[in-house]
Amino acid sequence: MNKPFSQACENNRAPILQVLQPLFESKTCVLEIGSGTGQHAVWFAQNMPSVSWQTSDLKQNHAGIQQWIEAFPAPNLLPPITLDMLANDWPEIVYDGIYSANTAHIMPWDGVVNMVNQGAALLVDGGHFCLYGPMQYNGQLEPQSNRDFDARLRQQASHQGIRDFYKINHLAEKAGLQLQDDHAMPANNRLLIWQKI
Repeated sequence: MNKPFSQACENNRAPILQVLQPLFESKTCVLEIGSGTGQHAVWFAQNMPSVSWQTSDLKQNHAGIQQWIEAFPAPNLLPPITLDMLANDWPEIVYDGIYSANTAHIMPWDGVVNMVNQGAALLVDGGHFCLYGPMQYNGQLEPQSNRDFDARLRQQASHQGIRDFYKINHLAEKAGLQLQDDHAMPANNRLLIWQKI
């Protein structure tokens, strides 16, 4: 059976690593929320061998993630745990880093709220929460390609859509996270970095 594959993951993994590497190299254990195909996990684990990388996703995506782990095994790459953003059965393990890519615009808003709140609760003081994906600012979506993408998402499911940076940042602040950086990334994406204070 062929491994699941995302061309976007191949395209964005190097620019994301460039931002994450100096931040995560001092970490011991990072939780990836929504590992998807598993491509980011194997790439980051290979390039940050001192970091224990915990994959996670809905149960139905575990087999694909496991295929990537088996194809590119690494001692610091951990098999996926089940995480549902609309449930409350989160692990009791603490992490010093959390990373999630292209998830906020797919899940319902309640899932985004839960991801930020539960993620913040799992972080040690001084830990970082990193969220990658497209964003709108004060209701403004730029450029046209992001507006087109947002329209396609909403056609697929009414609960989907590109989120507003200020609304997510407000959630983060209420959860005890302080914005450190808002990086412009290729293909009109952002990489937001908060620190637990």
